[in-house]
Amino acid sequence: MRTAADRLVTRTAREGGLWTALLVLGALGGAVLQLLLPFAIGRAIDGLTSGNIDGLTSGNPLHDRWTTIAASVVAGIAACEVLTAWATGVTGAAAAARLRRVLLGRVLGAGPAITRRHPEGDLATRIGLNAEELGQAPAALVTAAALLIPTVGGLVALALIDPWLLGALVAGLVAITLVLRGFLRATTVHAAGYQRTQSDIAARLTDALNGIRTIAAAGTADLETRRILTPLPTLREHGLRLWRANARAGVQAGLTVPLLEATVLAVGGWRLVSGGLSLGELYAAARYAVLGASLSGALGQIGQLARSRAAAGRVTEVLTEPVVQHGARRLSLHGSGTLEFRNVAIRTPDGEGLRGVDFVIPGGGATAVVGRSGAGKSLLAALAGRLLDPDEGVVLLDGVPLHDLSRTELRRAVGYAFERPVLLGESVTDAVALGLPSHTRAHEDYVRNAARAARADSYLERLPSGYATALADAPMSGGERQRLGIARALAQGERLLVLDDATSSLDTVTEREIGAALTSAADGRTRLLVAHRVATAAEADNVLWLDDGHVRAQAPHADLWRDHPSYRALFADPTTSPEGKA
Repeated sequence: MRTAADRLVTRTAREGGLWTALLVLGALGGAVLQLLLPFAIGRAIDGLTSGNIDGLTSGNPLHDRWTTIAASVVAGIAACEVLTAWATGVTGAAAAARLRRVLLGRVLGAGPAITRRHPEGDLATRIGLNAEELGQAPAALVTAAALLIPTVGGLVALALIDPWLLGALVAGLVAITLVLRGFLRATTVHAAGYQRTQSDIAARLTDALNGIRTIAAAGTADLETRRILTPLPTLREHGLRLWRANARAGVQAGLTVPLLEATVLAVGGWRLVSGGLSLGELYAAARYAVLGASLSGALGQIGQLARSRAAAGRVTEVLTEPVVQHGARRLSLHGSGTLEFRNVAIRTPDGEGLRGVDFVIPGGGATAVVGRSGAGKSLLAALAGRLLDPDEGVVLLDGVPLHDLSRTELRRAVGYAFERPVLLGESVTDAVALGLPSHTRAHEDYVRNAARAARADSYLERLPSGYATALADAPMSGGERQRLGIARALAQGERLLVLDDATSSLDTVTEREIGAALTSAADGRTRLLVAHRVATAAEADNVLWLDDGHVRAQAPHADLWRDHPSYRALFADPTTSPEGKA
């Protein structure tokens, strides 16, 4: 039974298009010509010996004709080898690029949920190294298959020349096949382990890069280096096992092939002495024995095929990740942005999450989400705009389940701003306008208005080229980056703004300014604010208090502050008043 990985290897080879066809032409054409060469040279030798009169060979038509044919075959073999080498490189690069596009589409289509199952470094390894290994599968398959032609041709030719020679070759090929089969199995297992360990190291390195400032501040670079390289002995062990499997198979094949050739020559010599073979037939038999044993030269292709199969298994795991499916519904034109959670539950790999969450956030107001670390605030924010789907329950916007909305409608309705916004695009305008339809004058005015509301306009106007400044040429602090993230959310979300701790890097004065600007610029949009500061909670219309994955209370900040000491304990300064002033 073929595995999913084997089916992916086959499909990768089949989808190669023109260059795979040229690879097949070069490899198979060269194999056929290799098969014809001994026959042509043998006939030339027979023509030479039969036409040698008075020690002169000139003017022998048979010898001259077959010598010309043999030379032409050699030239054809050289041309096929050049074509094969060229097509191998292009086919591998094209297959890897095609796989990376498909993988990237699947990762982005699956959304943030995929990182709950595969760390970022692991995904980068699968899209990068594993796709490249799998991209070599077409060349490995075609080259290995091409080696069957001289093997089968050698068997047929020896059967026609002399059945005794055929028996010797068959015995040797059985031994070579057993060696290759064992090598494929062992190499596939060890290659899979090697690739998994590579991903582990990449994931650890990605974590370290994300926390590089913390590592530098703590002075733990040596400790972190040891943590990243902890799997290195395992990687070395898998590498050694690969090398040993290759060396063992090479030695076994290396012993089998000379014994096979010696046996064929011994039998052929006996048949020559007894008159059963001519000198040319003996030469051809010797060459066909070598060609028949060329299957032993497939070690390199078998090794690459094993690595491709292991990589295909890892790629298949990503390709089977579910892509977020969207409906076709649209929101009512008169909706107010009411957000509702109905018995929502979602579990995280560490066992935390949200359980049985029910609440309604009225449209047009600001609701702060507060709670201790791990209470589920960011999970709730992700669910609010369908960055994640709940395991149970349903999230609705203006009475419509989020999963029923079209992708365009959902992203037009909801704008997100994060604690550490990632800015994408060529220029600052591109970063703020990410996801907006087109670059028109009205579009640019919309971006400027959003930047003004986020208090980012003064910073942007000081840049060398203003809003057209390339992101690479726009150095910015954490607060300035957060302002652009808020501007992006304002430019996108028409009904709901989700700010996941999006003002944490701002000073108190700027945060208050942006809070006031959000109120005036929201134009009736609902605001969901993940908050850690008491001032943010105090300025919201309502507070959603999460505790251990449940909604503990939903009420105005002043009421919670007055009635719940444990609510006051959530904030760093327990003496802070309901108005957020010390």
